[in-house]
Amino acid sequence: MHGYTKDKDGYLRRMRRIEGQVRGIARMIENDEYCIDVLTQVSAVTKALEAVALGLLDEHLRHCVTEAVAEGGTTADAKVAEASAAIARLVKS
Repeated sequence: MHGYTKDKDGYLRRMRRIEGQVRGIARMIENDEYCIDVLTQVSAVTKALEAVALGLLDEHLRHCVTEAVAEGGTTADAKVAEASAAIARLVKS
């Protein structure tokens, strides 16, 4: 079981909302709407995706990494390295 499983429905709702926002941006571009308005919506989608990513990361740290650290050994080292790499990717974007 993954750490986000108990909140899966919430994450799916948020992703569907984001999907609708992205379709809305495409419509804005098709309709030649003002650049700043499009950019504002792109920024909103970016922030929404970042919120999902941070929530998933938090769940991963609380569930997967915590369990691996309790077990110890190479599994713990691998999970911590995996989480660090995920954080690095989020910070770069």
